[in-house]
Amino acid sequence: MLDQATAFVLSVEPIPDSDPGPSNIKILGGDFSGNQASISVSHGAALGDDFSSATGTVILATPTTTETTDELSGIWFLDLATGSPTPGLNLPVLPASWKYEGWAIIDSQPVSSGTFSTVDGADDAAPFSGPGMGPPFPGEDYVANAPAGVTLPTDLSGKTLVISIEPNPDNSPMPFMFKPLVVGLPGTATDHVNYPMTNQAAANFPSGTASR
Repeated sequence: MLDQATAFVLSVEPIPDSDPGPSNIKILGGDFSGNQASISVSHGAALGDDFSSATGTVILATPTTTETTDELSGIWFLDLATGSPTPGLNLPVLPASWKYEGWAIIDSQPVSSGTFSTVDGADDAAPFSGPGMGPPFPGEDYVANAPAGVTLPTDLSGKTLVISIEPNPDNSPMPFMFKPLVVGLPGTATDHVNYPMTNQAAANFPSGTASR
């Protein structure tokens, strides 16, 4: 049976696991060439892309509040280069068993800005935002309902922002291992200014070789 195998796939499985087949969360894959398979996230059985073309832009703003003193306490993945908001993220379409998620590292704690599948629409939740309507892009105002250990509103100047790729469904409140985009905001960050994100897929995504 092993001699007839055409590919190797590495999956993440629940414990206990009553299903003898692989789960939908496949993180690496590769086709055998002879007795070797180079495995990566870009294989069709895994994420299907190496994310080398992913780009991102984020601004600080709090559109869901009427306050003007909390503008540094919200992140929105949009681009203001043209004077009007346009999508700030350029990301590959994910398989159905995955979603993107934004994060701000506040008081040394990752706090989600919401999961999303498209870059030109609102994300799936806004638990920390104010009562107003946010723009139709992924993002969050960190102004209410602070999680334990975090004080809101906050000042995100000097903080780190991350886009991760998460299993769907996801039972962990922490970022998953795949983090294609990140930005460390300057300590002098101001609101309504574009901050480009750095692509770190090549440096941080796993890869390997399977031998038989």
